[in-house]
Order: sequence, then C-alpha cells, then structure tokens
Amino acid sequence: MPKRQITGTVIKKAGDKTATVLVERRVLHPRYHKTVKRFKKYLVHDENNETHMGDTVTAIECRPLSKSKSFRLLEILKRGEV
Repeated sequence: MPKRQITGTVIKKAGDKTATVLVERRVLHPRYHKTVKRFKKYLVHDENNETHMGDTVTAIECRPLSKSKSFRLLEILKRGEV
C-alpha cells in the first residue's frame, strides 16, 4: 500500500524533533460551487531538527511515533524567511 505524502508549511517547532505542518487544500463548495480553502495541521517527526518556521516541507506517512505523530520529514522544498 502506498504511503501518503503531504506538503505544507512549518508553522511551529513543537518540542524536540517535532514540527507542526499546516496543509492547505482547495475544495469545491457543494452548494455554492466556489473554491474554498481547508486547513489541517499535522505533527511531523524531524530527526535532525533541520526545519524552521516558514519552511515548505514534504512529509511521508510512517508508523505511529507518538499519540498524534505519524508522519516523518521527507525533504525541505523551500526555506522560509529567517
């Protein structure tokens, strides 16, 4: 079974080796037929603490690492404003 990949922006460094990633997706509203944004936050395991706020990252699904963390960092696509 293929692993899910998410792409989003790091909005918070949540403790050691953890980053909070905000993923935005655009969906069509069922009644008004307008594109609306939906947001979800994921906790991503960052083994080497290499992400910073504002970075755009890709994460891949893995086994549960804690109660709410089941994604690990795959790559950093773009560095944020420092």
